[in-house]
Amino acid sequence: MKTNARIEFGDFQTPLALAQEVSSLLIQQGLSPDTVLEPTCGLGAFLVAAAEAFPKARLLGWDINPDYVAQAKSALVQSGAAKRASVGQQDFFTHDWEAELADIRGSLLILGNLPWVTNATVSGMNGSNLPAKENFQGLRGIEARTGKSNFDISEWMLIRLVRALRGRKATIAMLCKTATARKFLRFAWQNDGRTAGASLHRIDAKKHFGASVDACLLLARTGEVGPLEADVFDDFTAKRRSTTLGLAGQDLVADIRTYRRLKHLEGLCPYQWRSGVKHDCASIMELRRADGKALHNKLGEDVRIESDYLFPLLKCSDLANGRLEPERFVLVTQRRVGEDTNIISKTAPRTWRYLDSHRKLFEARKSSIYSSRVPFALFGIGDYAFAPWKVAVSGLHRTPRFALVGPVDGKPVLFDDTCYFLPFEDEGEARIVAEILNSQICQQFLASLTFTDSKRPFTVELLQRLNIRAIADEAGYADDWKASRNRGVRYSEQPASLQAEFAMERPTPEV
Repeated sequence: MKTNARIEFGDFQTPLALAQEVSSLLIQQGLSPDTVLEPTCGLGAFLVAAAEAFPKARLLGWDINPDYVAQAKSALVQSGAAKRASVGQQDFFTHDWEAELADIRGSLLILGNLPWVTNATVSGMNGSNLPAKENFQGLRGIEARTGKSNFDISEWMLIRLVRALRGRKATIAMLCKTATARKFLRFAWQNDGRTAGASLHRIDAKKHFGASVDACLLLARTGEVGPLEADVFDDFTAKRRSTTLGLAGQDLVADIRTYRRLKHLEGLCPYQWRSGVKHDCASIMELRRADGKALHNKLGEDVRIESDYLFPLLKCSDLANGRLEPERFVLVTQRRVGEDTNIISKTAPRTWRYLDSHRKLFEARKSSIYSSRVPFALFGIGDYAFAPWKVAVSGLHRTPRFALVGPVDGKPVLFDDTCYFLPFEDEGEARIVAEILNSQICQQFLASLTFTDSKRPFTVELLQRLNIRAIADEAGYADDWKASRNRGVRYSEQPASLQAEFAMERPTPEV
């Protein structure tokens, strides 16, 4: 398959050796299926391995690629299993899986390796390897517009299969991204997918597929309601689980056992976490002082503008690595979302000319949130962004390091949109909050909540779950924190009405 087609179809063919390892694990799990079904069989490695592992099982395979179907049939002939195998061409997205699965009698194993590609990637290539549009994630409009609607095709396929099973007993054994396995389990647990038990067994995706991604074998038994948790194993030979993920209320947590021990630390954060400034035009908006005087942008241009709209900038890598002396500046065109930017032409004419000379780059920003906005508009901006003191953390790094950040040369430090922060007027309160968040007990609790292989392990939604009051009590900072809150402007404080609304929306974690 050509490169573009491979990308569109998420075509990562399973090596026979890996398929055999999966089959061996299934035998160890006590499986002896009457029928083995592979929905996207590719070259047939899983069918051949299953033929060896389950000599009495009927083998069914489908694939959209006719060349792969022919090669899979040939492989089964060579393995001596052709007489009990049926392989055909079929589009997964249009196939009647309900009818197919209803006709299968006896114990059923659905196994394989579904496409490793997202709907955004396929859409970006103008590809057709997509399911019909459906808001199966139940996202609100703003979430869909800001990237949360992107999903792995394999996630949709897994959900399609579990729906088509209609509660019948079966075993699903699928190679997929670890994040995809988690999303599927969350959906099944929340939507009566009747998952009797599940486990994740990590694989070396770089070794087997040349892909730098966390991946696993997902095992799920359907047909009965079981515990809302899944053991995670480091490889196929591991005898002991490394952790157990699970569903707590509506939230999936990485370590359900630690979470249950520390769940009293969860609640409504008394502060409002904020994300950094979003501009999607770093080549123009982010500047460096190369020789101690002249500013340069990422295009290599010498930039000579007024300092009125320039602020020191820290990015997520700075926070994660403790580099808290800013080496960059960010050009901030608004102090609140929606503010008219034309005033810049009068108050800072050189700045306006600089922006205007690059207007096409701003107009080319892909996100729809900028449409119908004033020129050079920003997001993630407001009074809170200009608070003198902040406690900030990278959203992208695995270990949360909460940094105390103060003003530089009389100006507040800003962050890019890969960072999250709490703003403060008072240094003392900010310092105490940073110590609370960096305490051992808080770090343990965060570790129980977060999946470190996620693209963004830390989000506003997750950080908002930290009950600072309870953590302060546990970490021995209760008196200091209480005293600090008698001072300063409440940039971060949640309005009482919002606290009540948020508390009602937050589910009670299940034990």
